[in-house]
Amino acid sequence: MGSHRRFASSAFDRGAAALCVLSATAAALGAVPAHAAPHTDTRAEVDRLYQEAEQATQAFDKARERAGTLRREVRDAQDHIARQQQRINTLREQLGSLAGAQYRAGGIDPAVALLFSDDPDDYLDKASTLDRITSQQAGQLRELRSALRELAQERAETAGKLAELESSRKAVAAHKRTVEKKLTTAQKLLNTLPAAERAAFGRASRSDGPGRMDLSYLSDLTGAAAPGARAAAAVAAARSALGRPYVWGASGPSGFDCSGLMQWSYAHAGIRLPRTSQEQRFAGRHVPLSQARPGDLVIYSSDASHVGMYVGNGQVIHAPYPGAAVRYDPVGMMPISSVTRP
Repeated sequence: MGSHRRFASSAFDRGAAALCVLSATAAALGAVPAHAAPHTDTRAEVDRLYQEAEQATQAFDKARERAGTLRREVRDAQDHIARQQQRINTLREQLGSLAGAQYRAGGIDPAVALLFSDDPDDYLDKASTLDRITSQQAGQLRELRSALRELAQERAETAGKLAELESSRKAVAAHKRTVEKKLTTAQKLLNTLPAAERAAFGRASRSDGPGRMDLSYLSDLTGAAAPGARAAAAVAAARSALGRPYVWGASGPSGFDCSGLMQWSYAHAGIRLPRTSQEQRFAGRHVPLSQARPGDLVIYSSDASHVGMYVGNGQVIHAPYPGAAVRYDPVGMMPISSVTRP
């Protein structure tokens, strides 16, 4: 992994920021009059809520993707179980027909006992000592025993997947509630701002906030070409999405969250990226920020909760937050965690 410059706040700064957040929250909830908190504090609190909602959105995306995978696996397993059960029924019918023919000929075949036995394994062990069981019947009995074992194992595995699916469904619902709660709180705070300030907030880059990075030392971070045809195709797709709305949990084509936009853009280049920004962080080779090329994924924040696509000239295309459309912003708009080249 290439090295890159990291930016971290001091303990004093973090403590001061926490006090600022607490005071802004208290004002918004009515503990003190709303006008008592400066508008800058309100905007900072909205930014914090958006970041936390973004974290919950990525967790929602991951849980929903896992639930979708499990649903497909359960459906395939159930189809296979049905085919296996049909195979077992056919084997039983074959053995029954053979036993019936022998019964009509004057004897009772051991296979008849198997058809009514609660323990085919035990019966087969005993049947192997009987003189009247034929090699053909023994083979059919072994095949039936193997099929019954496979069926029991598949049913147990499917039961486990069904339990995991239910857990994933609950996780999806929980993350959805968290996102919606934080976005609702953020909107209420925004509504306390004068109309002009609300409009300015919607237009503002996230680089206007306290997380802005000084990238003046990267004087060569300009308009380099994409490192390949696929990266160029991904950049073209991302540019085609400019102006489309941020929709949390969405991966296009009419709306996107941050990682959904990256996944959708690279799908147009024939590359399947993972769903979340945390997973996209490791979906390629890490490069230093100073060597970023168009198409590279720029991962933000220490928890990798936001991602944008570098497009050259010191800019990224990303889906910023609810209420803002997919757009260009400076690459240093937030603390950068890493740069990944898919």
